[in-house]
Amino acid sequence: MNGKKIIGLTGTYCAGKNHVASLLEKRNIPVLDVDKLGHQVIEAEKDRLIVRFGSDILDPQGLVDRKRLGLKVFGKAEDLAALEEIVHPAANRETLSWIDKQEEKTCVINAALLHRSQAFEAMDAVIIVEAPLFVRLLRARKRDGLPWPSLLKRFRSQSTFSAQYCKGKTDIYRVENFGFSCCGTQSKLETRINEILSLMGSM
Repeated sequence: MNGKKIIGLTGTYCAGKNHVASLLEKRNIPVLDVDKLGHQVIEAEKDRLIVRFGSDILDPQGLVDRKRLGLKVFGKAEDLAALEEIVHPAANRETLSWIDKQEEKTCVINAALLHRSQAFEAMDAVIIVEAPLFVRLLRARKRDGLPWPSLLKRFRSQSTFSAQYCKGKTDIYRVENFGFSCCGTQSKLETRINEILSLMGSM
């Protein structure tokens, strides 16, 4: 690999970005899962979250139930902003610290809200993972078990997802993740990832 490069990885709801992250890790590229990091920060900030959103965000074990918390803020701009004010500063600090520790390695920041990371402006490229609507719907239904109206509402809330990345100067690479083992789709996905890394001088 030719020097340190920071790659952002993101995608719409249930597009399969975590699968792409696993393929990058298999190529010995370190990946930071900011969504998992956010889970740790949420637990660390539990007391502040209870004060703001109430004790009913806790599960029977006394841990923050992220689904309950998500329902509290979904579609409510003021509540979402309050949640981000609590969680994002700590997540950003941890992200920047992790990047610094990578020294000369190419590394990947995997995040659903990548454009809100303090590291976004320093990224050399962004990979946006995409998948057909029906594939995403089936994945979401299987993974989260939400009713169809709720799922469709989430999908509609991301109607301008790609536009927020195209406004910047960072190189954008799109990856189709159909999720089928047949028809050579996995092989095409692997080839596309290799192509992107080669273009970036990271292979």
